[in-house]
Parts: sequence; C-alpha cells; structure tokens
Amino acid sequence: MKEFWYWAEEYDKKLITSAIEAGAKVIILNDPDKEEEVKRLGRIEVFKEGRDFEYVLIKGKEDEERAGKYPPNVKVVVETTDWTIIPLENLIAQREELYAVVRNEEEAKTAIKILEKGVKGVVLKSKDVNVIKKVGKVLEEEEETLPLVVVKITRILPLGLGDRVCVDTTSLLSRGEGMLVGNSSGGMFLVHAETEENPYVASRPFRVNAGAVHMYIRLPNNKTKYLCELKAGDEVMVYDYKGRGRVVYVGRAKVERRPMLLVEGKADNKKISAVLQNAETIRLTRPDGTPISVAELKEGDEVLGYIESEGRHFGIKVEETIIEK
Repeated sequence: MKEFWYWAEEYDKKLITSAIEAGAKVIILNDPDKEEEVKRLGRIEVFKEGRDFEYVLIKGKEDEERAGKYPPNVKVVVETTDWTIIPLENLIAQREELYAVVRNEEEAKTAIKILEKGVKGVVLKSKDVNVIKKVGKVLEEEEETLPLVVVKITRILPLGLGDRVCVDTTSLLSRGEGMLVGNSSGGMFLVHAETEENPYVASRPFRVNAGAVHMYIRLPNNKTKYLCELKAGDEVMVYDYKGRGRVVYVGRAKVERRPMLLVEGKADNKKISAVLQNAETIRLTRPDGTPISVAELKEGDEVLGYIESEGRHFGIKVEETIIEK
C-alpha cells in the first residue's frame, strides 16, 4: 500500500501533529535540531535528506536521469517544478523506491495511479491543515481491487474439533465485507465479518471468525500468512463483495478449540476449500454481498471467492509447480 510522508519545511507543532493524526508514517525535517521534539509528538519516523533518502528537483532530462541512477535500495524523493507527469512515468518504470512531492490531494491521487502502478508513496508539502487531512484520506482510501469469482458449493463435511482463529481488528467492518482465506493460497473464500445480529449473539463488526489455524489469509502487497501466525499489530486485507480491498490492523488473534466444517466449491473448474468453525455466526458472502451462514449452506449455493494460478513460498507468490489437496 502507498506510503504517506509529510515534509515539514519549518517546524510547526500543529501541522506535524495533524500529519501524524492523518496517518503519515514519516516526517521530513529541514531543521535536524527538532527531531527529538517531533518524536515526542508520537511514535513516528523522522527522515533527513542525504541520510534516509535522496532528493532530486527535476527541471529537465538530466535531473530525471540522475534520479534513475541511484541504487535500487535507495529511497528517492522527486519534485517536479510544474508537476508534469512524464518524468514520474519514466522513473516509475525504472525503480521501486520512488516517492513524489505533492502539494494537494489531487496531485496525490494522480501520483499513486500513474501507469496504474504509481509511486511507492507521496511526500506532502503543505501548511494547510485541511489539505493534510485530505491527502491522508486519499492514502487511506487507496484501494486494491481483486476480481472476485462466483464459487458453487460442491461439498460440506463436518470434521469434529479443531483450532480456529478469530481475527479481531481495530476497524469496524460493514455488511458485504470480509477476509479472503483458504486451504490453498490459489483459492480462497470471502468469509464475512460478524456484522449480523441474532437472538443469541450480538454483532461483532470488528471481527472475522476466519477459520482453522492452518489456512492462508491474504495480506497487503499480494502476500499471505497462516492464520496461526497472526498477532496484534499485523496488517491484513479486508475486501467488500465488489473486490475492493483496504488495510486493517489486527488488535487480537484469538485461537480456540471448536467444532469445524470443511467447505469445498468450484470456480472456473478450479477447486476452492476452507475449514471453518461449524456455527451459525460464521458466514460466507453471496455475490450480492449478503452473508450466508455455514449452518444454512448447501451444495449448489453460490458464494464469493478468489483464485490465482501461482503458488506461494513463505507467503510470497512464486511461479513453480505446487500441488495442494
């Protein structure tokens, strides 16, 4: 996901605090003597030009070429004098560690979408608190969209007791949202958040009862992790029924022994399976975004899922022969 940096051209406690509250991960200081004061405002990284990144003001082709010649691991912040897109397009094609100076939310929106890939992050220069908040919102709402598929249920099998993971997040989830989990990273179900109330249990809209400890869950940057590995502070992806994703943070991952259920389905002739808790409050997601309880699920029902061709090695997509049954 895209990073948000704030460049404090002069020390201003109000502006820097606003940037931290808007989600900035890095504060750039022109005055190094103020570094400790900034760190007292919040747990934040403070960067200095020449130490933590290289800065290039692009006035012409020579400057663009200089920005492209830094080693791949060096963070490069570029600023264009007239905010032309062409230099950024050329540099995005050359390097990953590229950050663009922006002055407002419209420039931020453009920078993170150039060539569909966008820069790795935006560096805001502004003394307007409202602009700081708007740019923070742009970065917060920057989405990953996946092509979810319709999965037809083919098998439902009670398994007896097993260990399952409830993923409690620091965010409130809405109807139609959930997490992608599965026995294989190549095929996952969209398990719905606990947004629904029933006569016996109140809703827990911050929670996804995600399933058995061995299963994969989708993370930011196209990575996965075993459910049993999740812990407080981890980032996980939440998707709605249209495939639009956002990052949320784990507040608690709760493992408990419960009766389990194997659910299998097919999409595009590819098998998808998951082991979920056998309880009424655990729900998959129908194509229209409404939840359906695993207690009501039957063969032939259609729910949402996601498929991909490559396998995974330590949670990273790889192109090799991997067979999972």
